[in-house]
Amino acid sequence: MKTRLLAVLCLMLSMPVWAQEVKVDIKAFMYGPKDMTVPVGTKVTWVNDDEVPHTVAETHKVFRSGALDTGDSYSWVFNAPGEYEYFCALHPQMIGKIVVTQ
Repeated sequence: MKTRLLAVLCLMLSMPVWAQEVKVDIKAFMYGPKDMTVPVGTKVTWVNDDEVPHTVAETHKVFRSGALDTGDSYSWVFNAPGEYEYFCALHPQMIGKIVVTQ
């Protein structure tokens, strides 16, 4: 009985933590929040709440959305730790950064 319980506990501890999901609003020519820190496995979704199209483009081309019209969204799951800086290809003054931790 103890062996079986120990095996179940070990299995539970080795299971991945459920991935987190966070939202970045695009509004007034800004990403909000502009910078954030998330754990590995987090799904980030950018939603364009602005009246003009925007994009989400990582500076090292890790990910890149197409043009997002009002109400459109783009998601990316961050499976590796690191710093990911991004910008809007249509409005390069719009910048943001996501730090992904273990």
